[in-house]
Amino acid sequence: MRQFIYLLAVSLLVASPLYAQKRTLDTTALKEIKVTGYKTITGMGHLDEVHEGIIYSGQKNEVLILDSMDANTAQDNPRQVLGRVPGSNYSETEGSGFPSNGIGFRGLNPTQSIETNTRQNGYNIAGDIYGYPESYYLTPLEATERVEIIRGASSLQFGPQFGGVVNYIVKGAPEDKKFEFNTEQTGASYGLMNTFNSVGGTVGKWNYYAFVKYEYQDGWRANSEMQQVTGFAKVEYRANDRFKIGLEYSLLRNLLHMPGGLDDAEFNQNPDQSFRARNWLVTPWNIAALTSTYKISDKASLTLKSAFNASSRSIVWRNEDGGPEAPDNIIDSLGSYVPREVEHEYFRSSTTEVRLLSNYNIGGHEQTLAAGVRIFDGWMKRQEGGTGSTGIDANFTNYNPGNAYDNDLDFTTLNIAPFVENTFHIGGRLSITPGFRFEYIKSTATGHVLDSTGTYYINVNESKPRNIPLAGIAFQYKTSIATNIYANVTQAYTPISYSFLYPMGLDIDAKIDPNLKDIDGYNADLGWRGSVSNYFTFDVSGFYMAHNNNIAIETTGNGASQGGYYETNVGNADHIGIETYEELNVVKLFTKHSRIGAISIFNSFSYDNAKYVSGIFKGNAAEYAPKTIERFGITYAIKRFSTTFLFSNTAKSFSDANNTSVVSPDAEVGVIPAYTVMDWAASLKIKNYNIKAGVNNLADAHYFTFRTIEYPGPGIIPSIGRTFYIGFGARF
Repeated sequence: MRQFIYLLAVSLLVASPLYAQKRTLDTTALKEIKVTGYKTITGMGHLDEVHEGIIYSGQKNEVLILDSMDANTAQDNPRQVLGRVPGSNYSETEGSGFPSNGIGFRGLNPTQSIETNTRQNGYNIAGDIYGYPESYYLTPLEATERVEIIRGASSLQFGPQFGGVVNYIVKGAPEDKKFEFNTEQTGASYGLMNTFNSVGGTVGKWNYYAFVKYEYQDGWRANSEMQQVTGFAKVEYRANDRFKIGLEYSLLRNLLHMPGGLDDAEFNQNPDQSFRARNWLVTPWNIAALTSTYKISDKASLTLKSAFNASSRSIVWRNEDGGPEAPDNIIDSLGSYVPREVEHEYFRSSTTEVRLLSNYNIGGHEQTLAAGVRIFDGWMKRQEGGTGSTGIDANFTNYNPGNAYDNDLDFTTLNIAPFVENTFHIGGRLSITPGFRFEYIKSTATGHVLDSTGTYYINVNESKPRNIPLAGIAFQYKTSIATNIYANVTQAYTPISYSFLYPMGLDIDAKIDPNLKDIDGYNADLGWRGSVSNYFTFDVSGFYMAHNNNIAIETTGNGASQGGYYETNVGNADHIGIETYEELNVVKLFTKHSRIGAISIFNSFSYDNAKYVSGIFKGNAAEYAPKTIERFGITYAIKRFSTTFLFSNTAKSFSDANNTSVVSPDAEVGVIPAYTVMDWAASLKIKNYNIKAGVNNLADAHYFTFRTIEYPGPGIIPSIGRTFYIGFGARF
């Protein structure tokens, strides 16, 4: 910690306004990749005040340029890319049945990215932005050009989520070629085989790009094999300098074997063991999008992004009854396994956003207006309690008479949300951006559920409309040509999701409070960021987040066997902390031309004092909120070779509001111990060819990031152990 404080002090001295004013911004990356519009040195920086029709002035944001990083993109390792973002926390579940690793910021629940607004090329890719915000499909990192992240004050232009926005931008086609082919082939430990292939080009006014990624692995744990296909296709017509229109399609097809959870004793004995051989998940995902930009004049533009999601998810499993310690053995009296449970979920939704950006002059200074509206219409069907087969294969057939389900519910969400923001420039340094957003949300639930005794059906017919006004304001002051002070405060809001209205799984251990309230509050940031020439970049800030009516697990006994769990509003929580990022190119600090290559070091650090300030858990830590997260990296690059070592340390956190420290028999709540993980990656480029190699979890640390009361558990979901990989790529 002393070394970190010393580094921070030196960083702030070097980046002082008096020193920085003498220098101009150089956007050269470590590998000499010039990136226009982003302030970055070796892959991580921040966005300009206005970028692609969006106002970012005064907002806490980051942009990650993947081609400038050494990272295991074939396995979508989040630490090596998103880990540079201070305070980013992950639920590493991909190896145990969740299709994608989740991300959360500032002590918010990272599971399936439910607290963040997840997008691809600016449009929604989650199942339901409010009712079911889990992200099953994520853009493969091999296909990602950059990741744009807005934290804290993101509610006015994107939505009211506390966790902000994560936007994956897909690579584009070359402008100077009619056809280009790229291929990447990767092999890794535990039988992983990954092939990524893409084509793209520009023919006249037409631009096209497409990729297909196939991945298969036997799995680090027993019963965790997986096969998955991800695809994307885009065609864009550029009529002239003012108008362009494009169509995009994304798909996901996978079949995942879920090894189940472990209790604490089982994890400590052997974290890669499994006691579930009959749990399977399949996730067909389809997203079609229409995008269009029209330049009304040199000062104004209009953009349209409309996405349609037609997807589903199915599970067959020996569910959570009895906890992870319950054996999944053949029952002698039956001569077979017990029948499994079958669940199906179907999604149909459309999300349309129209945005107007207009620049105008007042007092000789350019001002910027952003306005627009989002319309979301979503439907989800949830069917649970179907009787599955007694086998072990991926059979999702429901054998109930008449294909009946114990729970059969239809949910709908209608959301209409207009917004407006305006950046006022006062003089040449100060800008003020007030904004307003109005959210109309109407949620409905119809169908039936089986009562707790399993004897009769309860009809469901509910409707809940809401009107939520949201306001915010941001400030930015240029301390030099390449540095600025930023501040903002914005209201935030989280409606009750479908999972809280009716629990997932017929015999789920947690009971739901029927009088749940929506979560509300606000985010605030104050920070200083910028760059010094082409060798140093920094972002130092403090934040405050009020998370009111927090929904959490209240332990009413010693786990499921003695009283169980109760999900309810447990009180208000405050998240107060600091976030710092510093990156220094050591060689370029002393010379512009080096024959020995370049050495870059970075430090990403966050401190989050997240505690309940009201309710029965007053004084307890908020769940999934590690107090400190620190990542240190060093990169050496010479000519076409580069290598990176990454050190990551995450403090302990709790999975429940009780801050359960005594291990429960079912392991569904309790401490998530602190853990340290090290990763190494290297790459070599020779003309049109490249070689990548590395090791994830270099020291083979045994750790976990997630406890669950339901699928893919219950219990502890272990993170993957040490993994070696090597890949070869070519471009033609």
